[in-house]
Amino acid sequence: MHFILGKACYPGITLYVNSTNSIFSTFLVTGIPGLEAVHIWMSVPFCAMFFTTLVGNVTIMTVIWREQTLHVPMYFFLAMLAASDLGLSFFTFPTMLRIFWLDARELTFSACFTQMFFIHTFQDFESAVILAMAFDRYVAIACPLHYSSILTNSVIVKIGLAIVVRTLTIQMPLPILLRRLCFCHSNVLSHSYCLHPDIIKLSCSNTRINSIFGLFVLLSTMGLDFLLILFSYILILKTVLSIVSYGGRLKALNTCISHLCAVILFFTPMLCLSILHRFGPKLSSYIYVTMANMHFLIPPVMNPIVYVVKTKQIRNKILKLFIKKGPGESQVTFIT
Repeated sequence: MHFILGKACYPGITLYVNSTNSIFSTFLVTGIPGLEAVHIWMSVPFCAMFFTTLVGNVTIMTVIWREQTLHVPMYFFLAMLAASDLGLSFFTFPTMLRIFWLDARELTFSACFTQMFFIHTFQDFESAVILAMAFDRYVAIACPLHYSSILTNSVIVKIGLAIVVRTLTIQMPLPILLRRLCFCHSNVLSHSYCLHPDIIKLSCSNTRINSIFGLFVLLSTMGLDFLLILFSYILILKTVLSIVSYGGRLKALNTCISHLCAVILFFTPMLCLSILHRFGPKLSSYIYVTMANMHFLIPPVMNPIVYVVKTKQIRNKILKLFIKKGPGESQVTFIT
């Protein structure tokens, strides 16, 4: 037992000394600040987003799994992206809908730490997959004749394993380090789900180690990935500018549009939120919550839509999956 600022503090439980001995053993997540009265109505678009996420990403994964012609590096990485989007959605949307429908805000420490671990794990996994997709686009444009010999199936498997190992290795210490902390002052989190920076703000213990390690995790995963993606696109742009024909340049750049959309959707809200927290004026909590929701909720919804709209092969295979041939038809013609 530790005594901190006049409080008898156990890991995860705070007893207020010289008071009524009040105890809290849960965190309270928050909905959309200032809009509590319309939470039930706000659940409608969030339900639609969750449904779109499930249908879109499951469809993409199913089509890639069933169609042998899509068993190439670009679509393997797209399947990984869809899997990470699904994982991120399963650990964010349901918690928000529980708040909107039932006003169920309580989460035990174990449940909160578990949710935090999986949210940050899938977040880092998606960041690494987007980086792998940038490498895939560079190889396809810079070395088109050697593409299949460079990105073989064994190389894809190794990249996937490296992403999983890196993500789990760097994320596993976070919940372990949190369990050594005591929490006091308040147990109300700023968001509708548990995030590491949000949790450590509620601790009355020394969080220096947690803060330093959390910053290291951020910089060594998404920070490094973002820089490497920028470097990849510098190389891609350099290669594209060396193409003589205008049509060839346009065709090469067109293959990157879907991936660029994924990069923008994933990294822009995170960068804006970081800049606002550190250098921006003091804004309403509504702004910060909205930006966080955009970072975690929008990419899983929009990525499958973007790839279906912009990728002819995916669009055709989805139509083939859902549109069956009639009894008198010999073939189905797809118009794109």
